[in-house]
Amino acid sequence: MYLQHFGLRHPPLGKDAAELWDDGALAQLAERFQWLLQSPGLGLLTGEAGVGKTAALRLVTAKLNPHRYQVIYHAETDFGRADLYRCLAQSLGLQPSYRRAQLWRDIKAPIHHLADAKQLLPVWILDEAQNLPPEFFRDFPAFLNFAFDSRDLITVWLVGHPILAQTLERVSYAALAGRIQARVHLRPVLERERFAQLVGHALKSAGCAHTLLTDSGLELLRQASKGLPRHAGRILRTAMRLAVPRALNHLPDDLLQAAIEELR
Repeated sequence: MYLQHFGLRHPPLGKDAAELWDDGALAQLAERFQWLLQSPGLGLLTGEAGVGKTAALRLVTAKLNPHRYQVIYHAETDFGRADLYRCLAQSLGLQPSYRRAQLWRDIKAPIHHLADAKQLLPVWILDEAQNLPPEFFRDFPAFLNFAFDSRDLITVWLVGHPILAQTLERVSYAALAGRIQARVHLRPVLERERFAQLVGHALKSAGCAHTLLTDSGLELLRQASKGLPRHAGRILRTAMRLAVPRALNHLPDDLLQAAIEELR
């Protein structure tokens, strides 16, 4: 209803956005991502919840050639390590074994085949990686060892909250941390000018043809969302829904405040 009312093609700062605002951070991620396609290895992407990590990766991976790269995305990470490897095995089209040693052998064989026979690189993205079990962090370096550690046949991105980077600094995870070849940290858009650009781009790309927010309303949105695109989008969409029964074609400050209160 609110999309039609405001003449929008999709929700601003929503999951349907085909183009993300970028003033350099996403370009850096895309560059690092390419590094690990050309030279497979382990990448670490961190950022607060709502900063846009998954959306950025979704955009980057959407452009990949499926005949050269097999993207495997898992966000269900709060399980035992064997369950995680079984998920990987199933994504590779295998019937997973319940014995971890056999499971590893079963997984590595098709990865070798993909590399040697099809020149295809698996790209395994583990979202919410701060929830991975400690034993996974400890033995994952051994899993990544192919042919006496002479070949790198899979690219893996660990994606999660900034606490993930702190966790990997522990001495017990030094072997895993030592394998990280690319690190990217996405930050909230806290600066006023940058935040205004973010919101302006989101509204324009959604099809908004006129100004919806006052300068004070934009500042209210920035402070309430703490510069996190997901939170800003939730507030905007809630305010738009509240505007429809009032027949408003803009979002006055009191309406934004009501949306903020409703979401608390």
